[in-house]
Amino acid sequence: MQELKNASSEYGQQFRNLQTELRERWKEIEEFDSGDCDIIVIPSLSLDQQEIQKVEGAYHYEERHLFSLIRLRNPRTRLIYITSEPLHPMIIDYYLQLLPGIPFSHARDRLLLFSTYDASAKPLTQKILERPRLMERIRQAVRPTKSYMVCYNSTPLERELSVKLGIPLWASDPDLLYWGTKSGSRQIFQESGVPYPDGSELVWNVEDLAEAAVQLWERQPDLQRMVIKLNEGFSGEGNAILDLKPIANTALSDRLQAIADRLPKLRFQATAETWENFSSRIPELGAIAEAFIEGSEKLSPSVQGRIVPSGEVEILSTHDQILGGPDGQIFLGCRFPADESYRIALQELGWKVGQNLAAKGALERFGVDFVAVKKSDGKWDIQAIEINLRKGGTTHPFMALKLLTNGRYERSTGLFYSQQGRPKYYVASDNLKKDRYRGLLPNDLMDIIADNQLHFDTGTETGTVFHLMGCLSEFGKLGLTSIGNSQQEAEEMYNKVVNVLDRETSSDFRF
Repeated sequence: MQELKNASSEYGQQFRNLQTELRERWKEIEEFDSGDCDIIVIPSLSLDQQEIQKVEGAYHYEERHLFSLIRLRNPRTRLIYITSEPLHPMIIDYYLQLLPGIPFSHARDRLLLFSTYDASAKPLTQKILERPRLMERIRQAVRPTKSYMVCYNSTPLERELSVKLGIPLWASDPDLLYWGTKSGSRQIFQESGVPYPDGSELVWNVEDLAEAAVQLWERQPDLQRMVIKLNEGFSGEGNAILDLKPIANTALSDRLQAIADRLPKLRFQATAETWENFSSRIPELGAIAEAFIEGSEKLSPSVQGRIVPSGEVEILSTHDQILGGPDGQIFLGCRFPADESYRIALQELGWKVGQNLAAKGALERFGVDFVAVKKSDGKWDIQAIEINLRKGGTTHPFMALKLLTNGRYERSTGLFYSQQGRPKYYVASDNLKKDRYRGLLPNDLMDIIADNQLHFDTGTETGTVFHLMGCLSEFGKLGLTSIGNSQQEAEEMYNKVVNVLDRETSSDFRF
């Protein structure tokens, strides 16, 4: 990421000109389901690559944007989807067959697939930029005045690609990346009047981190744990827990040394992380210390919104996140919608954050993660944890629901309604992972889906939509979104998938 930070801004003015063009075209883009446009999907995870490699099978996460293929339900939309490695044809067929009322062949003719044929540990966007002939083929495949790009996150790489292709990018200017970091998020919360945990300023070395942790402990003498966060961590993989209980009785004068001695004993959320590597990243990425929020009944909700070019903030959804890892810091999946008792309040806090981001010039998708603790009076104490100024783990399941049903999100209730006016619910995961699933090919998964009727039914608008299918054979890892007409039905569908996969991969079943 340091290379991205230091990247030349020579494309800045050209990029801003393209963004102006995007704003002028906003009505057409807003109505893409009925408009005539070419959408270039760049599903590059242009994040710190050392952090990304902590996520098993991360290079398959380019598949998470395949929900975009459902946009081909509009017979005038053309889609250009680019990946590092070619996608399995059956995976493409799977998504195209979800389209209601559109002949398969018609949709397939409007889909162009490009690949860099490069599985190296570099962001996809960088791979594209390194291949000028591929860029020329992409440029020739689209209609410049009717095209726009979408991406997972916007960095100087995506800005450069946008300028070189002459296609506007539907995302924030990379100059605003700071507001999606841990320290930038805390500043936004403070400016917006949104509650957030006590914590430190951004530090750049281990010595200052120890000092910041001591100061936080002095402000919060009853603190039991702290979260130490790399400023640009991903999905909780850059988080570690500093347990204060073993040194709780340390004299004030000895606390700095006690903290310094405890830091190498941090409990990391990424299983392969070490103090040697973690501490080496602090001078590059920066770090903060933050109070760990304790609670016997604690949930991790999030709110997702977008900022349109006019500056208006739209709330798109709320979720209760499903977290794992040693201390519940790793994102595994989500439930939609968030708990009824706080989802409206959650929306209002997310809207405040969105207003602040809009005033700073941010554009398109943002998400805010919270921690909610139930108090003795039954009310929820909600505190903001971080902002994702990009698409995230809750983006693709919600967009799959929206595009499959062509329904609407109602802010007054926090519910999503199909065109028939029926509320929809889902459970989604990026991390259904078991060793016994290793070796399953996409073809095998399709057989299991068909034999056990696990597929999404466009008639009832219920069932399961799968993703990360390319991750299954090597890592035994799969993504899915189970959609129902109640939360219970969605849970039952999700559990059915797990039970079926377990049965189909049992030792006495397989040859």
